[in-house]
Amino acid sequence: MNKHRLIVSSALASVFALGLVESAAAAEPAGKEKCFGIAKAGQNDCANLSGTHSCAGQAKASGVADDWKYVAKGTCKKLGGMTAEQAKVALKK
Repeated sequence: MNKHRLIVSSALASVFALGLVESAAAAEPAGKEKCFGIAKAGQNDCANLSGTHSCAGQAKASGVADDWKYVAKGTCKKLGGMTAEQAKVALKK
């Protein structure tokens, strides 16, 4: 019985830990928002929407709709950028 309880406890702990890791990775820095379409070549902050690269600094061209940078909240539109939803629509065109 103790062996079964240990297995179940370990499985639950693993699921809980994975949930914490995912939510921490998805959190944006305070006061920042993702702004798509404004990153210069080699200056994006992370993976792009189309999945052609998965890390910061790998944007091949400037102003591509699926590459993004963090900017102060409320400034993306002023910079000519897009939200993630707008960028997805732009990529489909």
